[in-house]
Amino acid sequence: MENTVTPHDNLDRIDLRLLQLLQQDGRTSNQKLADTVGLSPPAVLARVQRLTRDGFILGTHARLNPARLGLGLVVFIEVLLDRTTQNVFDEFKAAVQVYDEILECHLVAGGFDYLLKTRMADMAAYRAFAGEVLWRLPGVRETRTYAVMEEVKSTSALPLRAV
Repeated sequence: MENTVTPHDNLDRIDLRLLQLLQQDGRTSNQKLADTVGLSPPAVLARVQRLTRDGFILGTHARLNPARLGLGLVVFIEVLLDRTTQNVFDEFKAAVQVYDEILECHLVAGGFDYLLKTRMADMAAYRAFAGEVLWRLPGVRETRTYAVMEEVKSTSALPLRAV
């Protein structure tokens, strides 16, 4: 995989620590990063710019509270396509890009083709989404729905280990 950290990527412990700190709070000041890792602010800035340029840092985002925004229901959906041909995959992938309710879409190996993660206001909103969107996506033959009763752990932070 091209985005996997390997020893050849020349990431040292300071780079990994900077990535960990920025994952925790992407708004951490350059001065605070420098103080934490024991480098000068210009050296830290150069490292962060290199990590961004080299594709290790993809962006900085605010993590929003879905419940406060009326999107408290998480629903996972298994999708089985009617055919597994490249054009059906391509049509499905293009179609899911349009819907903001679909947070993640993964092509998986196993008894179904795609796993979707969605966010809705409530079960009524999911029912409407299923009827108006989900079952009309290209190539969908069958779906299985799993409504989340409790989010035990939810993070986008990657488990970084020293190389």
